[in-house]
Amino acid sequence: MSRAPRWPGVMEAYRSRLPIQDYRRVITLLEGNTPLIPAPRLPKAIGADIDLHVKFEAANPTASFKDRGMTMAMSEAVHKGAQAVVCASTGNTSASAAAYAARAELRCIVILPHGKISLGKLSQALMYGAELVMIEGNFDDALNVVRDLGQRPEFAVVNSINPVRLEGQKTAAFEICDVLGDAPDFHFLPVGNAGNITAYWKGFREYAQDGLSTRTPKIFGYQAAGAAPIVENRVIPDPQTFASAIRIGNPASWKGATAAAAESHGRIDKVTDEEIAAAYKMLASLEGIFVEPASATPVAGLIKAHQAGLVPAGSRVTVTVTGHGLKDQDAAKAAAAQEPKVTAPTAEAVLKALGI
Repeated sequence: MSRAPRWPGVMEAYRSRLPIQDYRRVITLLEGNTPLIPAPRLPKAIGADIDLHVKFEAANPTASFKDRGMTMAMSEAVHKGAQAVVCASTGNTSASAAAYAARAELRCIVILPHGKISLGKLSQALMYGAELVMIEGNFDDALNVVRDLGQRPEFAVVNSINPVRLEGQKTAAFEICDVLGDAPDFHFLPVGNAGNITAYWKGFREYAQDGLSTRTPKIFGYQAAGAAPIVENRVIPDPQTFASAIRIGNPASWKGATAAAAESHGRIDKVTDEEIAAAYKMLASLEGIFVEPASATPVAGLIKAHQAGLVPAGSRVTVTVTGHGLKDQDAAKAAAAQEPKVTAPTAEAVLKALGI
């Protein structure tokens, strides 16, 4: 019987395309190789004649895209002899850092804003063994603390201000091109700290430069209206949105994000929490793809861009959804706005409750 080759993780799969040093150990949970899911019902629902595919990054080991960069950041931390890794997080980074630190046998310290993280993500980080310190402030305050701690030799910073993180994250763009046989016409994704949009553009650009794709896509990134510093061109001191993963008022990769939009002839725009919530439910109910609220932001952006006539008929469009819906169950319950029916344990009673 023939066997499919085992996926080795992104560092081994794309070794020739990554700035990998002679690391003593590659710290991997076999991240990457996430599905690119055809999504035909959503375009029909919004009246768009496009070929839509969803890059489902929730299929990574800790259920978010952060694992792609974390394998590289953690491998480098081990190589450099760090005693501990440290990160600021609104959730997904903390879960990923803690999991990979456990694999690497390193101490993991997470600095996070008090009261502004979903329970699912907090539980992940704790189960993996992270030490959590909550500060009175927002994500940007937490990142400033991390920058200071990163000056000490015993700490390795594993936020996306560490450039190797972006090198790992760019592999998602490689995978999209590998599956489609070329780059899409448009790529949509959420923008929070802005590392991912920067990384995707780097990946798409490198594939085109090396002749592995014939073009680069227009990059469309979306922020929540209450946390849209790039769109408004100002730091937001108190960002607000229920999409907690992108509740960031001063993105670390601000310049990279604006360059990605400008160089690709794309854009960075904002959508309201109401638009995000509608897209969040639509993606799940039409396509069976359950994501956390921030991941629905580019879907809301696609709807907005289509309505504005920015996506021509016949376009091939890819959308990255970055984290699993189970990471924020409170948001899901609120969006569903439906309680189970309770009835007697008979078929007749069930049919009556269903109105049949």
